[in-house]
Amino acid sequence: MKKKTLAAAAAALVAGHCLAQSSLTLFGVVDAGVSHYRTTSSSWNPLRPAELRQSQTVLSPSGNASSRLGFRGTEDLGGGLAASFWLEAPLNNDTGGGIANFGRRSTLSLSGPFGELRLGRDYTASFWNDAVFDPFSVNGVGTNLIAVVNSNIAASRALATGGLLNGGLSAGTDSYLRTSNALSYFLPPNLGGFYGQVQYALHENVKIDNLPDSPSKRGRYVGGRIGWASGPADVALGYGESTLASTASQGEKIKSLNLGASYDFGPVKLFGEWSRVRDVRSSNSGLPAGAMRLSDRYDGLMAGINVPLGAGMLRASYARVRFLNGLGLPDGNSSVNKLALGYVHNLSKRTALYASVARIHIGNGRNNPSVMGVTPLVLSNPAIFPQPTYATTGGMQPRSALGYDVGVRMVF
Repeated sequence: MKKKTLAAAAAALVAGHCLAQSSLTLFGVVDAGVSHYRTTSSSWNPLRPAELRQSQTVLSPSGNASSRLGFRGTEDLGGGLAASFWLEAPLNNDTGGGIANFGRRSTLSLSGPFGELRLGRDYTASFWNDAVFDPFSVNGVGTNLIAVVNSNIAASRALATGGLLNGGLSAGTDSYLRTSNALSYFLPPNLGGFYGQVQYALHENVKIDNLPDSPSKRGRYVGGRIGWASGPADVALGYGESTLASTASQGEKIKSLNLGASYDFGPVKLFGEWSRVRDVRSSNSGLPAGAMRLSDRYDGLMAGINVPLGAGMLRASYARVRFLNGLGLPDGNSSVNKLALGYVHNLSKRTALYASVARIHIGNGRNNPSVMGVTPLVLSNPAIFPQPTYATTGGMQPRSALGYDVGVRMVF
């Protein structure tokens, strides 16, 4: 009996030591809200004036924060080293859909005094500023307009060059929001407020000998981010390149550069972002004079504010994105403006009620791929706002959109 007691005590001691050195966490968000979207389109032809309105009311799982379920764990390896994993899946609590994949994040990391090496599917380095410096945290109808436009650029161009990569629309639209097969390095957190990362995503295409275009680099992502945060101030610069085509007859890259900043004064917190995205395309097909190179450009500005009000938070932002066509056509440009206002009321540390409203105005909305072969500023991503898709056929062009979210969110 004495030997059994000693053995049990030793086993308990070993188990306690293991638990002290390792951790496993189950976490997630459940968000449910009623969302309404309305879009207005008008005729291109002034001699035949007409207007088309579309509207839709849905139960949304992401009005304030995207519903998700995740598992993360860490093991202390000693000497300041640690290994960790992070598996995070989207939840469709509006329909009851189960976990189909860990498309939000699936990474394995090794960290220490040198920083962190992270392998797997993760946010892109160039996306972070669109999210961190957005008062609405890229959720619901108030989502940063720069993020909405960038997401649609990536999705529409990916479809035009052979289909979506990296999980499709809901999982990140072809290396804008997230990228798969990534190797990421993060600086250690003890650098006097400086932080940063570099990231490279493998395209994983097969190489064929004696083929000049092999392997295709479609699916490759390269990016980085550097920033400084101290007290109430935070500022960061991000850059990324996503390859959509790389053959002898066609090449295309989306290049994103952005600068974001925030400052917390206490009574208010201010946000700002500047962004420039270029869709660079080249072609040798059917051009007797040689290669042609086009570079469509999207310039964005966003300013926002968060104002604590007792147990709640008032949020607001204004943004503008301007499209400049690479062909240099005098009437080929477009622009979009967005004003968003929202309020979140915290019932506890985990549960909150929220309401948001946003309005969009589009100038020269007829500039779309069916007319000019350029990426439009049509805000029709069903995962963000608005919904349904703008009508751009039958001589109609998008003019404006209005949307709202009202719901409840719980974090666990």
